[in-house]
Amino acid sequence: MKLSDIIKGTGATILHGSPDTEIGAIYSDSRKVTEGSLFLAVSGCSSDGHDYIDAALAAGAAAVVDASRKALALCADNFYGHPSGKLQLVGITGTNGKTTTVTLLYNMFRSLGYECGLLSTIANYVGPVRSETANTTSDPITINSLMSEMVEAGCQYCFMEVSSIGLEQERVAGLEFKVGIFSNLTHDHLDYHKTFAEYLRCKKLLFDGLRKDAFAVVNADDKNASVMVQNTAAKVISYSCKGVSADHSCRVMEESFEGMQLRIDGTDTWVRLVGRHNASNLLALYTTAIVLGTPKEEILLALSKLESARGRLEVIRGPRDLAVVIDYAHTPDALENVLKTLRDVSPERTLICLFGCGGDRDRTKRPEMAAIAGKLADKVVVTSDNPRTEDPDAIIAEIMEGFSDKRNVIKITNREEAIRTTLQLAPDSSTILLAGKGHETYQIIGTRKNHFDEREIVNETLKTLN
Repeated sequence: MKLSDIIKGTGATILHGSPDTEIGAIYSDSRKVTEGSLFLAVSGCSSDGHDYIDAALAAGAAAVVDASRKALALCADNFYGHPSGKLQLVGITGTNGKTTTVTLLYNMFRSLGYECGLLSTIANYVGPVRSETANTTSDPITINSLMSEMVEAGCQYCFMEVSSIGLEQERVAGLEFKVGIFSNLTHDHLDYHKTFAEYLRCKKLLFDGLRKDAFAVVNADDKNASVMVQNTAAKVISYSCKGVSADHSCRVMEESFEGMQLRIDGTDTWVRLVGRHNASNLLALYTTAIVLGTPKEEILLALSKLESARGRLEVIRGPRDLAVVIDYAHTPDALENVLKTLRDVSPERTLICLFGCGGDRDRTKRPEMAAIAGKLADKVVVTSDNPRTEDPDAIIAEIMEGFSDKRNVIKITNREEAIRTTLQLAPDSSTILLAGKGHETYQIIGTRKNHFDEREIVNETLKTLN
């Protein structure tokens, strides 16, 4: 493709090469540059691509352009032939429920016979082919490259998590969303956004950018829903699990560790997921499938067959009637939802909560999560999450400030030791929540990512218990 076609309408400026230069690949990372490729020099959060122009040219770049973040995304869209417009692209934003919702949408539509793609926190999929992911919302070149592969593979749908940071950094600029979903908005990422108002503004960008022929699917139970869509051109469709006036509704009729009986738009169906927050996630699925033209009966049947995403209320049963629950809950709202779910499902059982907070991230939520755990759990174990470059004991000290009563709280800095000790000392018939890691199979200490899979630790420890 000619360089002029790649940068058309993007505002990017040619620094090296000519408009007629033929380009075989595009990169914004000079370390990936290949012979005959285009290097897009972009000023980032931690480094400036302009400092690596010489390295890119030495590596064989045929051209270099100066690009803003938005221009980078538009160039990627041009180079890959506007792939999002050839798919039914569904994006979800919100604090909690994004991964569960897009993963279940991907699984549900595949079960209905459609080929689909998935861009999520856990992994990316082109049809059934999996690839790893580093961010909730990948960089624009990766996004458009994967969507191009989806088109080539015959995918009809792509389901995508859209983070507030990804929106603010213009990573999804130029993408044509058919449906935008808003799940909820609670406390998170204030280390980056600084204020809740700015966090909301960035989430809202998804809906501000929707076209007239798109749909905005919003959770009417969240007080921020109306703000999210106040400037959207899309058709707004609402859903509610709390009796709020909405286009689609759901009530939880019965729940247990095995699942829930839901009444969706007046029809009862049994699902395998647990928790009222999952009822909301499933209603988001249902509503999205409805606006995409799927018959109600097909949706309800598909919902009944779905299983939870990895690391989302994942239950491991053990001896002495122990139930270990692994969940990604790492915000105050998510932790509260999971603990309330576990309490509602089995109110007679001892409920133990083990959690920590990530280092180099929003510090203000640490005492808030402690207050929630102290209120809803019978016993609490405070440990490490991904401490990164912070002192893990200093993180724990900030968490501890949130407990009004520390008599049922213990501190064990090493997370593996904390898990093993908790399982060994738990009373019979206990439910033990391991919160914060979820699907992750690593722990970041300093700048190093170490193998750490809670399932392995749990299963090994349970084998030693009588």
